[in-house]
Amino acid sequence: MIQGLGITTVWTFDQQRTKAFFTEKLDFEIRDDISMGDMKWVTVGAKDQPGVELALMSLDGPGLDPESAEALKKLVSKGVLGAGAFRTDDCRGDYATFKARGVEFIQEPKERPYGVEAIFRDDSGNWYSLTERSEELDFSKDFG
Repeated sequence: MIQGLGITTVWTFDQQRTKAFFTEKLDFEIRDDISMGDMKWVTVGAKDQPGVELALMSLDGPGLDPESAEALKKLVSKGVLGAGAFRTDDCRGDYATFKARGVEFIQEPKERPYGVEAIFRDDSGNWYSLTERSEELDFSKDFG
């Protein structure tokens, strides 16, 4: 039986640079940084969520044929891939902190029906939602 999400992929042009982005700008922790022959296995995760990791996968690593790698590089460089939504208890505060650390935001914090949301990009161009859920919104009751 599935127990939940454990690892998800984030595509990167430079694993070490992306690792630094997540650890230095967003305060994530390194979970793995292992050399495996021609590739490196690098994962990071939020300190308060030990069961979920982001695998920082190189766009020129093994497992991708040249045509697929080129197509994926174009999509990532265009900034059209959304890599996920991060929950926060203070969207505006985190926005100010991360912006001061050089994180590129493509949307300032805005009120939404589900809470407050800002959108930012990582160093490769993937975008993420930074979301503070509304206290009065119960997703299981209102949407489930």
